[in-house]
Amino acid sequence: MKEIFETNFEKYEDPVKYDKMYDRFQDDLFYILEHARGIENPIIELACGTGRLTIPMAKSGMNMVGIDLHEGMLNRAKQKAAQENLTIIFEKQDCTELELNIKSPLIFMTGNSFQHFLTNESQDALLQSVKRHLWPNGEFIFDTRNPILAELSVVEEYQDSYVNSENQTIVERHRDKYDHKKQILNCETNKEIIENEQVIQTKTDSISLRYIFPMELYRLLNSQGFELINLYGSWKKDAFTKDSISMVVHCRVK
Repeated sequence: MKEIFETNFEKYEDPVKYDKMYDRFQDDLFYILEHARGIENPIIELACGTGRLTIPMAKSGMNMVGIDLHEGMLNRAKQKAAQENLTIIFEKQDCTELELNIKSPLIFMTGNSFQHFLTNESQDALLQSVKRHLWPNGEFIFDTRNPILAELSVVEEYQDSYVNSENQTIVERHRDKYDHKKQILNCETNKEIIENEQVIQTKTDSISLRYIFPMELYRLLNSQGFELINLYGSWKKDAFTKDSISMVVHCRVK
């Protein structure tokens, strides 16, 4: 399934920009830390990206393993870990086909990375892969966006701009359209790079994100040998409702 995921990587071409966008978000880190305290065995983070969670958890003394399929994001994570003099195992692997020589009491995946698994088959394969690398009664924690149909039913178009490190103005025009049949949101961005008030380059990138509904989620977990511990509407443990932005899923092997 590696080829499927690599076609969905355009949004991650700039790991430094990714860090700037998300490095201040820590709600997921606090939740994971709460449930990881006291674990001396390796803890596995899937889709670890640039190490936003892996690195501070290692700094707190935890034995961390970070897995991602994007080489550029992993290289950024390795550089940051080296700067902190941290020993972290980072490996480039497909999360649906993990081949690690360890099992863990805790595996987690944040940043709505679950939405990259676009088919029923890939969702099944992910959970099977996770289960193979968990201890008996081991826990898996992940998040995914809640499908609020009133929002998804509208084709959303918006624009934003920023100045990059080279003092160029970047204008981005976004268009998001939801495919109800496939439950996939297709997000396309047209980017203009402006220098001295002249457009010097244009780029287009896209990403596809799968949505899952609560009852569909329960069935998926149960069919793959997991039981739900908690379902929250945010990493701050807000109750899950129809209006929640997120589904924070905390489950364990049956």
